[in-house]
Amino acid sequence: MAVILVYSDKPEVARELAFKGKEFAAALGLGLAAAALGEGAAGRAADLGAHGADTIYVSEDAALAGLQADVVADALAQIAAQAAAAYVLIGSTRRGKELAGRLAQKLGAGAVSDVNSLVLTDGQLVGNRYALGGNTVAEERIDTAVKVFAVMPKTFEVGEPQAGAGAVETPALSLTPSKVSVVDRRAKEGQAVNLDAAPLIIGVGRGFPKREDLAVADGLAAALQAEVGCTKSIADFEWLPEDRIIGLSGAKT
Repeated sequence: MAVILVYSDKPEVARELAFKGKEFAAALGLGLAAAALGEGAAGRAADLGAHGADTIYVSEDAALAGLQADVVADALAQIAAQAAAAYVLIGSTRRGKELAGRLAQKLGAGAVSDVNSLVLTDGQLVGNRYALGGNTVAEERIDTAVKVFAVMPKTFEVGEPQAGAGAVETPALSLTPSKVSVVDRRAKEGQAVNLDAAPLIIGVGRGFPKREDLAVADGLAAALQAEVGCTKSIADFEWLPEDRIIGLSGAKT
């Protein structure tokens, strides 16, 4: 049986894709498979099964250390072929955006990234995403046999996990270490923020004439237990760090 294959380097996004993927798979008469890759992958298999995956392909191959996009794409291409994947759903995270293109090239598939809505239309999945600078929404259909969609985090709701787990398989993958290596890691100055995890964001932009006026947004954020996000221009002024950018140039929460 052909399947929908789901994967993300972020466990919470993989869980989201598995839960919604199960619904799509049932409607299309497909199975649902998930991939768990890299260090600690075996420990994530049960969670993916509880959220809908019929089969979880697990690999902790040494070449997957660091989850470099070129190696992960190679692993997913081999898993997709073994599982007879008709669709591959990937989390459109920073790594996921690159991964979707690399994987599609290996599979000879069409790919759409930054999908913010995925619907079943005329017997196939169709993705929607912002276009023309965010002024409109484009409906994206893929005509290739295998279809790759990179879906934005928090696009789907996640239901309660169900008792029982999917079957775990350890595929025989032929992987070579990445040509890219990390030579150094340096922490950013100041306190980093993850806007994707924020329940509420207070957005600020050019309407604030002075840097000192940001105190108003800070006070509101504290009262609402929210985070402060900003437009790219505010970050360019160095009033707020780049990890607080929202919109087309940053987090799309």
